[in-house]
Amino acid sequence: MTFAFPAAPAAAVPISGSAALFPVHRVYCVGRNYAEHVKEMGGEVGRDPPFFFTKPADAAVTAGRFPYPPMSQDVHHEVELVVALGPGAAIFGHAIGIDMTRRDLQAAAKKLQRPWDTAKAFDFSAPLGPILPATQALTAGAIALDVNGSSRQRGDLSEMIWRVDEIIAELDRYFALRAGDLIFTGTPSGVGPVSRGDRMEARIAGLGTLTVDVV
Repeated sequence: MTFAFPAAPAAAVPISGSAALFPVHRVYCVGRNYAEHVKEMGGEVGRDPPFFFTKPADAAVTAGRFPYPPMSQDVHHEVELVVALGPGAAIFGHAIGIDMTRRDLQAAAKKLQRPWDTAKAFDFSAPLGPILPATQALTAGAIALDVNGSSRQRGDLSEMIWRVDEIIAELDRYFALRAGDLIFTGTPSGVGPVSRGDRMEARIAGLGTLTVDVV
């Protein structure tokens, strides 16, 4: 195969305990999957089918740095459990992720009933830590995020409206899931803004801590 110019490097995420890398195919995200977050965003809590949005594969960054994006004055953190799919679209492992959101652009898009791409799918918008291999879905465990040592988000994976297995099954109805897919499974309440110079520390029980500096 001959390309007209050099292809961009493949997006990849480290795997805990391995020299091999996880090749990213697609990044799927679940909206409003914790009741308290639904409330803080002005929604009504229910069990309607989950809805999804996507980020480009190269939005998944593992350098521990989040460059503050242009065209926004209100960028928010959203800590999330990330599920990594392997061969056969089976669960390969889990990681800590932060769904970064241009909240002002998202609000404008909602008001005008426009897509969320500029609010959610921008460069570097999916910082995450290494993938810890596991074949069983996580169903419980503390999830939290601090900014500059101050508590912002607190919750438990058991509070998800839609469980990991249900999310995968629903996604599979719309997309041909493949090895290399990452699924951000939603965020607990407490989302809020960050500024240049801030340090985010995200934690999920059993997965350690992800530290990301806003630059």
